[in-house]
Amino acid sequence: MSLQMKGTDKLLNDLEKKIGKARMQAITDQALKEGAKVFVQELEKELESFKDTGASIEEITISPPMTIGGVRTIKIYWRGPKGRYRIIHLNEWGTVKNPNPRGKGAIARAMRNAETAYRNAVIRALRGML
Repeated sequence: MSLQMKGTDKLLNDLEKKIGKARMQAITDQALKEGAKVFVQELEKELESFKDTGASIEEITISPPMTIGGVRTIKIYWRGPKGRYRIIHLNEWGTVKNPNPRGKGAIARAMRNAETAYRNAVIRALRGML
């Protein structure tokens, strides 16, 4: 079942005219930050299941809002002194020698589990700002 909404572009354009482009971007950025926090909480919960030193959880980083391809975006990635970004891909997808590691699919599960909560956090943030 799919849903098709009409008029969202017009609504966004009207809002932008009413409150200004800079204010609209600030509201969008704040909503993205709130949504990213919700996703990171769910990701930490999923990564907890196969935690060894906790470095994978400690090194989760949220980027500042940026525009990519005309769309405001926040990236969630791993950065830190222990270089866990090298291991995350192996934990998520496995290797030839270990095709099914303990944490296989943790990021995908976190994305699936946090989808509704993320959407609700973004809506709450937008309502609070407008």
